[in-house]
Amino acid sequence: MSQVLEAVMVICFGLSWPASVLKSYRARTTKGKSLFFLCMIELGYVCGVASKLVSGNITYVFVFYVLNLILVGTDLALYFRNLRLDRKAASENR
Repeated sequence: MSQVLEAVMVICFGLSWPASVLKSYRARTTKGKSLFFLCMIELGYVCGVASKLVSGNITYVFVFYVLNLILVGTDLALYFRNLRLDRKAASENR
């Protein structure tokens, strides 16, 4: 039962990331995004994956941790793309 509850938790968290990635992609700006927040979430998923690997408790829940890790990583990559676009726009407006 604990694995089911853990899976539901990770799936619920994970459902928001595709929307966040899409918003970041379309917005083309870092406004409204927090680098600290994204890094802390990414670190949390890295620790979750590491925990599963260290304990040897690799179940279907592991897939959701990895999927969320990839989605947050994608959002982080878009953050840096958007930061570059923000800086470029700011330099053009001078």
